[in-house]
Amino acid sequence: MKKTLRIATRKSPLAMWQAEFVKAKLEEAHPGLEVKLLPMSTKGDKILDVPLAKIGGKGLFTKELEDRMMDGDADIAVHSMKDVPMELPEGFALGAVLERHSPTDAFVSNTYTSFDELPQGAILGTSSLRRKAQLMALRPDLDVRDLRGNVGTRLGKLDAGDYDAIVLATSGLQRLGLDERIKHEIAPEICLPAVTQGTLGIEYFAKDEETLALIQVLNHKETEIRTTAERAMNHRLEGGCQVPIGVFAELQEDQLRLRGLVGSIDGSTILKAEMNGSVSDAKKLGVELAEELLEQGAKQILQEVYASN
Repeated sequence: MKKTLRIATRKSPLAMWQAEFVKAKLEEAHPGLEVKLLPMSTKGDKILDVPLAKIGGKGLFTKELEDRMMDGDADIAVHSMKDVPMELPEGFALGAVLERHSPTDAFVSNTYTSFDELPQGAILGTSSLRRKAQLMALRPDLDVRDLRGNVGTRLGKLDAGDYDAIVLATSGLQRLGLDERIKHEIAPEICLPAVTQGTLGIEYFAKDEETLALIQVLNHKETEIRTTAERAMNHRLEGGCQVPIGVFAELQEDQLRLRGLVGSIDGSTILKAEMNGSVSDAKKLGVELAEELLEQGAKQILQEVYASN
């Protein structure tokens, strides 16, 4: 068995937290194993003034880490699963998904205690078309503006007065010890989360059985089932990096409840569907949920989104 495992990771504080978290879990599971971090800045971290869709999509956050692995410098990469494209490059595979942290979105403001409190015309910051569509459906009067950068950068823009409020992933704030910035978590009934939001995944070389044996002990079966269902829905919808698609899978014993949503960017059209079934049919349920949304007109909405990007 390997004595050393090398993790390729982005340099952002959140990515480093995630890599450190996995390092600690692996070293706890395998006494004697040394885990090393190899931090790097990716193109997606450096270019912050252009929408992700225009510079290559979320694959920007994974490709350069995969290149580091291909060069032989690293054995695995740790990703936020919502940044992982539906199709991994040939030769790579997911070896484990860790237990899901909070999947919700967080309302953050220095002035208002809740989303409902925002006055007419308030400036709301988010980089997510999914959040924009759902929140504008509820409050079309809001001025929703783009917000990119790492968590610290986004909070800095809020603190500078550029926005009345911003919406970030709850899990990212909690992982960075910024719980006090969260005014409240927005319930999935109000804003369905992004695909696999709050979940970490470990990517490895598909043929590297020795590495797989080390990392698969961290795989969380319930989270794996939820991840499978959510990614299957997104894959069938051909959801790319920046699309107004929300999905949320919940387990109740051996039953899976799956809710999905596709919306127009301005929130004027919101399509919703729900499926319930056995956990053993997670992938099938995800596909069926997508089919239901497509029947309602999701393809046309998504084509309009891609055209506008």
